[in-house]
Amino acid sequence: MAGPSNPPATMKIAVIGQSLFGQEVYCHLRKEGHEVVGVFTIPDKDGKADPLGLEAEKDGVPVFKFSRWRAKGQALPEVVAKYQALGAELNVLPFCSQFIPMEIINAPRHGSIIYHPSLLPRHRGASAINWTLIHGDKKGGFSIFWADDGLDTGDLLLQKECEVLPDDTVSTLYNRFLFPEGIKGMVQAVRLIAEGKAPRLPQPEEGATYEGIQKKETAKIDWDQPAEAIHNWIRGNDKVPGAWTEACEPLQKLTFFNSTLNTSGLVPEGDALPIPGAHRPGVVTKAGLILFGNDDKMLLVKNIQLEDGKMILASNFFKGAASSALELTEAELVTAEAVRSAWQRILPNVLEVEDSTDFFKSGAASVDVVRLVEEVKELCDGLELENEDVYMATTFGDFIQLLVRKLRGDDEEGECSIDYVEMAVNKRTLHMPHQLFIGGAFMDADGAKTFETINPTDGSVICRVSLAQVTDVDKAVAAAKDAFENGRWGKISARDRGRLLYRLADLMEQHQEELATIEALDAGAVYTLALKTHVGMSIQTFRYFAGWCDKIQGSTIPINQARPNRNLTLTRKEPVGVCGIIIPWNYPLMMLSWKTAACLAAGNTVVIKPAQVTPLTALKFAELTLKAGIPKGVVNVLPGSGSLIGQRLSDHPDVRKIGFTGSTEVGKHIMKSCAISNVKKVSLELGGKSPLIIFADCDLNKAVQMGMSSVFFNKGENCIAAGRLFVEDSIHDEFVRRVVQEVRKMKVGNPLDRDTDHGPQNHHAHLMKLMEYCQCGVKEGATLVCGGNQIPRPGFFFEPTVFTDVEDHMFIAKEESFGPVMIISRFADGDVDAVLSRANATEFGLASGVFTRDINKALYVSDKLQAGTVFVNTYNKTDVAAPFGGFKQSGFGKDLGEAALNEYLRVKTVTFEY
Repeated sequence: MAGPSNPPATMKIAVIGQSLFGQEVYCHLRKEGHEVVGVFTIPDKDGKADPLGLEAEKDGVPVFKFSRWRAKGQALPEVVAKYQALGAELNVLPFCSQFIPMEIINAPRHGSIIYHPSLLPRHRGASAINWTLIHGDKKGGFSIFWADDGLDTGDLLLQKECEVLPDDTVSTLYNRFLFPEGIKGMVQAVRLIAEGKAPRLPQPEEGATYEGIQKKETAKIDWDQPAEAIHNWIRGNDKVPGAWTEACEPLQKLTFFNSTLNTSGLVPEGDALPIPGAHRPGVVTKAGLILFGNDDKMLLVKNIQLEDGKMILASNFFKGAASSALELTEAELVTAEAVRSAWQRILPNVLEVEDSTDFFKSGAASVDVVRLVEEVKELCDGLELENEDVYMATTFGDFIQLLVRKLRGDDEEGECSIDYVEMAVNKRTLHMPHQLFIGGAFMDADGAKTFETINPTDGSVICRVSLAQVTDVDKAVAAAKDAFENGRWGKISARDRGRLLYRLADLMEQHQEELATIEALDAGAVYTLALKTHVGMSIQTFRYFAGWCDKIQGSTIPINQARPNRNLTLTRKEPVGVCGIIIPWNYPLMMLSWKTAACLAAGNTVVIKPAQVTPLTALKFAELTLKAGIPKGVVNVLPGSGSLIGQRLSDHPDVRKIGFTGSTEVGKHIMKSCAISNVKKVSLELGGKSPLIIFADCDLNKAVQMGMSSVFFNKGENCIAAGRLFVEDSIHDEFVRRVVQEVRKMKVGNPLDRDTDHGPQNHHAHLMKLMEYCQCGVKEGATLVCGGNQIPRPGFFFEPTVFTDVEDHMFIAKEESFGPVMIISRFADGDVDAVLSRANATEFGLASGVFTRDINKALYVSDKLQAGTVFVNTYNKTDVAAPFGGFKQSGFGKDLGEAALNEYLRVKTVTFEY
């Protein structure tokens, strides 16, 4: 046996810094096992302690708040003495705005490391993120370096870079990359030092830059520049300190935020805004304020801050006061008072928060914006505010009006109202839409038809959901067609389309726990698995395909020349139009995401029909598309019956593509309808009876573990589940013994319990089919080793089941159970070709697997297996980048990977003669 592994090296660390960033680094270092011997942070500001100091005080770590570390260029002896008494071996400076004397920097035996938000040596100094954007850098990132006596000139330890997006601001770049990855980077750097592996790479002087600190007085816009440079200046100063200009008659100081160069389709028609020094007057339009560079190109500003500090939509610049205030209900008044108390806590110097109290004029800083957003999230059942919302409503009265509108589900135009079903589950309150989603609005079905969706854990009714009718399909297809042909979706650039999908993925991640809880409630998915797979892989899928949006491209093709002329032939990949997506009940959100992400990335619009028994995560997804800014009509969701809604989508003349996952029988019917209606494109991911061949020369422990997963993952409700295991004779009995031993350890129970291995089957009808399936296996003579029965408790629970002695002619050897039923057959030692013949003797060909240590055998078997996916010494290892789909009657077409895009694109050939 191997001896115990060496524990990770740990150190005594002094953390010198501030802010949420410093707090997170501190917490992560303690989790790594390091001893933080002292924390040095800034003095309390306006009676408020810095987050880093607050966190350390909770842990009983000594906290020091020196207002200064030196006087007249000399380190203060009392400060140095207090520091030296701690015995730190390393100083970690995650976010430090104070000047730390070299007596402190060089004191520990490992020295000091500092985080800097740029790719040093570029942008040395305090406003590095601002200048990254102002200079229009295409790459940004951060550096962790060994402190020396220069200004950000020390040797490099670690750097990480990221793409700077065209409309990034200081906040978006920091929140998306510099903050989360910077924390990981600091922890990684400390780990390298502890292990003695940390490099010291001298900074090159080539490319070194230093720019001064950006202040309000230096942030005035120079109008004698191209539009792109003006845009970079505005976004580089957004939110702090804010790029400003003088404008109007009489002149007033206006600060611009939320700038973009994406002006495709915008017409500069509206009220003129005179700006001294500008190439042309600005134009206030419905979309915002259009500005012009000296190259006559346009940029768009969406928010303006007035001299009094009030932030307004740029489109409202010439408009009067906002519409009349909402009248609050009793419950909303209670919420308002709770939020007032939150303001009071954040603004300790304000004696009483009144409607006219201004958040920023009362002393709040940017860190307090984050705190307010989080406080509101706690008080309002997870309501997600943006930092932008606080800047848009700086007085308490305006903030409450904005908050109430969001709580009521209204967007900026007040056009979308969501009637939630609320339910306290899993230590949170779920907010679940339950109506159809058509054209960007939630609405009742035609005739107000509804149905009950059932919780499989106890058989109770979760809520009533709108039941779509044929007329609703026609409405949804019309909305999708209009959005495709006339809406903003078809006009924005591919890169902007990707940005919206990235934003959608971020929102899904923010709502990950809620989505996973709904999946557990509505589908019986084990919560921990739902977090990782049902929801986690859905998020990954949208991120993956968001990255493809601006990489869908054609090619140029040499063709025969018709002399004396010349030819140019090129291809274009175009979206097909309105797509119908019909998804199954086993992975309600993940199957939706696998298809919808590729569909939207390709530029199509979509009508989604979730399975009738599991509609709720699809409807929550619809809500998140609204929040992400996906244009109305691009995504539509119709819960309802397959025979009605799925059929109408297949028959509809304006639907140009159907993507379906489900049974082979239904898939054949859809394919026929698609052909008869308008020869629409179709991709089908159908049934499976995936063989898993386990050879005697395998790693038996791993084969048992993965064999269990291949069958029982997600309660067996898994399209690629191993439908039949072929185990070589010499290890058969031992394999079965170990499997049964493991099955008996499985905890079957409430999917929301964190230690549950196996939840309820998805719905009652499926449970009954599993009972019949097992009864058939026993009747045909297979040996029922364990399981095979419903568990006597409320809900749709079924025992994990194992059959042996299964012969090729039996029903259970040929048909899919789609449940937790392991089917085991023997094969003779060494008879590779015979077992391959048996494995391939099926009309299904979705997935397959082989376990062997013999690489030649593994390659030979993987070549011969007739399946779209072959797993070797693993199982269920799907990835968003790997194409997924079946052979034979398991269907055709691919989900995931680049290949999936082709399912939602058409290729056009264009030939020029010149």
